[in-house]
Amino acid sequence: DYVTNFGVSPGDRTVIVTNNDDAYRTAIALKQAGLVVPAVIDARDSADGDLPARARKLGIRVETGKAIARVSGNKKVEGVSICMQAGEGSALEEIKCDAVAMSGGWSPVVHLWSHCGGKLDWDRDHAMFRPDPNRPPTGADGAGFVIAAGTANGHLDTASVLADAHEAGRRAATETGGKPADDTAPKAAGEAAAPMLPVWQMPQGASKKLQMKAFLDYQNDVKVSDVRLAAQEGYESVEHTKRYTTLGMASDQGKLSNINGLAILADSLNADIPAVGTTTFRPPYQPISFGAIAGDARGDLFKPVRRTPIHDWLDANGAQWEPVADWRRPYTLQKPGEGVKDAVRREILNTRQNVGLLDASTLGKIIVKGPDAGRFVDMLYTNMMSNLAIGKCRYGLMCSENGFLSDDGVVARLSEDTFLCHTTSGGSDRIHAWMEEWLQTEWWDWKVYTANVTEQWAQIGIVGPNARKVIEAMGVEGMDVSREAMPFMTFQDGSIAGITARAFRISFSGELSYEIAVPASQGRAFWDAALMAGAAHGIQPYGTEALHVMRAEKGFIMIGDETDGTVIPQDLGLHWAISKKKADFLGKRAQQRSFMRDENRKQLVGLATEDPAVVLPEAAHAIEGPKRDNGMENIIGHVTSTYYSPTLNRSIAMALIKGGSRRMGEVLSFPVGDGKVIRAKVVDPVFLDKDGERQNV
Repeated sequence: DYVTNFGVSPGDRTVIVTNNDDAYRTAIALKQAGLVVPAVIDARDSADGDLPARARKLGIRVETGKAIARVSGNKKVEGVSICMQAGEGSALEEIKCDAVAMSGGWSPVVHLWSHCGGKLDWDRDHAMFRPDPNRPPTGADGAGFVIAAGTANGHLDTASVLADAHEAGRRAATETGGKPADDTAPKAAGEAAAPMLPVWQMPQGASKKLQMKAFLDYQNDVKVSDVRLAAQEGYESVEHTKRYTTLGMASDQGKLSNINGLAILADSLNADIPAVGTTTFRPPYQPISFGAIAGDARGDLFKPVRRTPIHDWLDANGAQWEPVADWRRPYTLQKPGEGVKDAVRREILNTRQNVGLLDASTLGKIIVKGPDAGRFVDMLYTNMMSNLAIGKCRYGLMCSENGFLSDDGVVARLSEDTFLCHTTSGGSDRIHAWMEEWLQTEWWDWKVYTANVTEQWAQIGIVGPNARKVIEAMGVEGMDVSREAMPFMTFQDGSIAGITARAFRISFSGELSYEIAVPASQGRAFWDAALMAGAAHGIQPYGTEALHVMRAEKGFIMIGDETDGTVIPQDLGLHWAISKKKADFLGKRAQQRSFMRDENRKQLVGLATEDPAVVLPEAAHAIEGPKRDNGMENIIGHVTSTYYSPTLNRSIAMALIKGGSRRMGEVLSFPVGDGKVIRAKVVDPVFLDKDGERQNV
């Protein structure tokens, strides 16, 4: 198969060892592919079938009555020494080669027959166990209900397979009350084959030293000597031998080794193979996961689902839940009789025109504190954080050691030695562990400690043109939320609605937005107060899908959508978030590698479909120019985020396209199946309010 179907060679010089005619097919295929076959080593005294004759005609050397005494080479095969199969292993000649192909015969796949309770019969001529037609699997009525046919019944040539399958079909029709068709089995040309020679040990009279190196089970390294020792130790039952030696207990479950092992055990016990018996074939035939068997019956998972303080209210008010890391967040909040798409559209338009309410409690919140806190966050983030003023916020990017973007979020400086680092919802535990790893292994002497306080705080987003009016209506003490007193990317501590709060002036929608952090125990009370105060201003909660559409309208990236473990900040147009002043940060050195600076890397762009009503499928590939030499399309990028924008009344998308920043205005093609192609123009990824006026009202 490797040579004929895939053009893959196991070696340049392959010696073939066999006890049957079928192996000559491999020799012929290798020879016809232009590879060298130094010899076919055939354990039989003669090889007179059609296939050996064809091999000889091609000039392939055939050595009959021979065996392999040893294989030479250290880390790879370099040659084989041949000997007489009937002898003790004295080398006659060494043949240079770099691969050895072995064929010891065939065994039908009888596992399903055995799983159902059918018994097996030993076929001496073909050295195989095959289904015993007189002892089939039986049902409650005592009648057989399985019929084996073709190769599963031990027939190996095409003509025999067709004849046996035809007879099995006629029998099945009769036993189920039907009438067999009045026809004959299809005919097939065959090749005359000489009988095989059962070979359980090579050479037959191998010394104990050779038996110590004669492997039966290639996965568990069970040798001929191991099975003989098991018999000597009294493990006469095949089941005991299996467990004593681990024969057949690897992932192939004895498909390659069991027959040979049974034969060696029988020889050691001076018994016939049928008398020794077989191990019990148990389902499955191939390894499957426990989850596939018991998945439907499981209860709650060991890892608990995380819920925010607002979960119960959301659940009672139409939340359509989706998993976000370990959390559950509302995809949307449907009203009675409302479709999902209509609900998302309503939430977006209401937030853009009035005011929306978002449960953002899932966002990670990590405290970094200590005399070296500024030094530490400077190493974690690509941009400078140590010069951030107290009371100010800054958007930050984190990269892995390999330079790839791993997380993002807003950093707030609470005091001279304290920073609050926000992460993505799925990143809090991972990023906190990342911080601790560096502090414990590399910077152990830095005076810094970290604390993951994600679940200690509820965080509520009040978003939209009327956001400030809602907060003022709730009652504000100890802070001033006016535009002048609390500009964008700042925060203040105080109380709102009588609840201790920290108000961040940050936005992930492009609208006037405040994210209010309150103690988790007060989260529901704050939510209720916001709904009450916002009723006069048209407040409505919104879910994650509305959040995603609005952030895409603004061209904001989403970790996991615009990133896939191979994306660096520069690919996303985030050069401005990479400090040119800092001597170092995690990932900086990696980003200086030549392929990281390649101008033809995939870069973030916006896409506007020629038909505004058509929404590109997520992950659709962009293609360009003629096909490659291998016949595949020339793929130059893929869609990362795609939505229909009710704000713009058209579809929008973001994509990573090779050399994207140089392609503005180009029209790209996106095949979407069934011969359909969607065309889209490359545009700026910021679709709405590029100057940011809406968030500064």
